[in-house]
Amino acid sequence: MAQMNVSVPDALKAWAEVRVAEGRYSSTSDYIRDLMRRDQECALRNRAAVAEGRASPATGVGFEEMFAKSSTSD
Repeated sequence: MAQMNVSVPDALKAWAEVRVAEGRYSSTSDYIRDLMRRDQECALRNRAAVAEGRASPATGVGFEEMFAKSSTSD
């Protein structure tokens, strides 16, 4: 496994330590690895969604019209 040293502000270090103390993670490294995995998964989902959108047929509806419809449907 590769090693990485990262500098963070004291507040973020404390946050990570609290997450570990809550018991879900065995160490701050474990917590950071989980955050990075989740970020990676999110980026892959976003790329797939963009690719799906680009591959879909055009609707003929412009952004302004779609935005207007979505903001009035609340």
